Order: sequence, then C-alpha cells, then structure tokens
Amino acid sequence: MIEERSAGVVIFRKSEKGIHFLLLNYPTGHWDFVKGKIETEESTKKTAFRETKEETGITDLEFIDDFEEKIEYNFQYDGNLIHKQVLFFLAETKTKEVNVSFEHTDYIWLDYEKAVKKITYQNARNVLSKAQNLLIKAKLL
Repeated sequence: MIEERSAGVVIFRKSEKGIHFLLLNYPTGHWDFVKGKIETEESTKKTAFRETKEETGITDLEFIDDFEEKIEYNFQYDGNLIHKQVLFFLAETKTKEVNVSFEHTDYIWLDYEKAVKKITYQNARNVLSKAQNLLIKAKLL
C-alpha cells in the first residue's frame, strides 16, 4: 500500500447573509474542500496555503487557531491501493471570486446547512461540522 499525506483547508467567508463555506467540484463529480499533497520539506500549513492559492487563487487566508482535523481513507489509483491522510485547517477569507484550477470543474459558496448536504463524503461532512462547532464556540458566527 502506498502512503500519501496531504493538507487542506475549510475556507469560509462572512457576508451580510452569514458564514459561507467554499466547496470545490472535482472532475470525478464529488464536492469537497481544497487539499493537496505535502511536498518535501513543506509544513502542513504551508501546503494548505499553497494548495489554496493554486486551486482557487485565494491568497488572503487567516487561519483560525485550535483547528486541525485529520481524516484517513483508502482509494485505488492506477491499480495501486493508496492510504491517504489529510490534515485540515480552518481559515477565513474576504475573497468572494474564485478562479478554479484545471483540477476542478466548479466552486460554490454555501451556508453550513446547504454545504453539509452538498459535500459528497461523510468524513468531509464531519470536518465541516467540527469547523462549524468551533466557529460557534469562538463566537465567530
């Protein structure tokens, strides 16, 4: 089994209508957060920032302290079984317009209730729920 480590970000922005979370549509059809492989000598937070810039064009991330959520899953790629670990951070942006990279087909900003329904995988829904709970606890909503 091949081991892979990635980092990602649950990105949110505040508007007059409340908090909205960014979801990206992957070519396989699923909706998820920004994430990507950690490069050699790169910290997880640096990876999360780099991947956000590459996949969305967003550069004004303000990371929220006390949020690091790890998920793990297996998938097949080119006949190989991959075990992937992804560490997610939570960050705020003021940017509304997103320029999706070739790695994605679309993006959407959704409030929590709609985002949790739109996200394809349960482990990502769990990460979003933990992010929402932290935002409520920290009174950032």
